[in-house]
Order: sequence, then structure tokens, then C-alpha cells
Amino acid sequence: MAQEGTPSRERIVAGAADLISRRGLNAASIRNLAKHANAPLGSTYHYFPEGKGQLATEAVRYADTAIVRILGKALEKGPVAGLRAFLTLWRGIVVDSEFRAGCPVLAVSVEEPPADEIPPALTAAAEAFDGWERLLADALRDHGVDPERASGLAALVVASAEGAIAMCRAKRSIEPLDRVAGQLETLIAGAVERRT
Repeated sequence: MAQEGTPSRERIVAGAADLISRRGLNAASIRNLAKHANAPLGSTYHYFPEGKGQLATEAVRYADTAIVRILGKALEKGPVAGLRAFLTLWRGIVVDSEFRAGCPVLAVSVEEPPADEIPPALTAAAEAFDGWERLLADALRDHGVDPERASGLAALVVASAEGAIAMCRAKRSIEPLDRVAGQLETLIAGAVERRT
């Protein structure tokens, strides 16, 4: 969650991202989201007059922005450094929460949407995944990897990380993420080395 003293709106969004990463979207009511953020329910509705859907969308964007910032900075040192930072971030979240939290973007993605509707939070999740893949693929291309292969490897990294996070939570063990990390690093390093 956000630190005390941060703006109330940001604290609510950060708290919502955390609770969604733990319970999923459908299991988190607007009241629970406000309570988890230590925010009054009235303030929550003030900042998010459209309710839970609006808050969930902002929570996904909040998580996306944090990941893009960390991933983008690490990728300046190359694709392997970016991969390590990406996986280290998720490792920390899973371990620090004692396997209770995962990825809020994934949590929103696996919820069944209402019939004949694509909620804005689901659209924001798709945009987040696309953005992470694009960052990784761009870094790989910048290091000489064929554009099609770079896109495929980037999708593999994101999908593998998200799946490993879910497996870690189910097994209450960090082993799945560590095993995936080793395999992905070998693939990424090999793709870059072949081009240099």
C-alpha cells in the first residue's frame, strides 16, 4: 500500500491495487477497497464517482506505471538486466506478501466480465500487458534480435512471469518463479549473444 502522508487519492488507488492482487476484482467490494486503503468510503466515492470499475481501472494503471518505470530503467542496461528487474519485482511482491499477493493486472484479467461488455479495467490490463511486451521487444530489437523473434520472446517473458506468479501463490513456494527466471535468462542471453 502507499505510505502514510501520500495524497488520499493515490493511497486509495495503491490500496486497491494491493487488495485486487490478493483477492481478485470480484471479491473486493468498494467498501473493502476503501477500508484496505485506510480511506473513508465517502472519499473513495468522491475520487471515484463511477464506483468500483473506475477504481479498478485506476489500480491497474497504477500497477502498470510502477512496472513500466522499473522495467524501462532496467532495460537501459540491456534485455537481461530488464528481465532480472522484472522478475525480481514480482519475486519481492510474492515473497513479501507471504504468497498472498500477485499481479493486480493478472487478477483483473482472469475475472469473468459481464456479458456483452468489456470493462475499462480489462482494457487497461490488456494495454498494460501490451506495454510490457513492447518495452521488452524494443530492447531486444535494439540489441540486434530479429523483430519477430523479439516480439515472441517478449510475450513469452510476460506470460511466463504471470503464470509463475500464479503457481508460486498456489504452491506457496518461490520455486516456480526461480525456475522460470533461469530458463528465460538463458533464452534472452542466447538471443542477444547470437546477434552481437
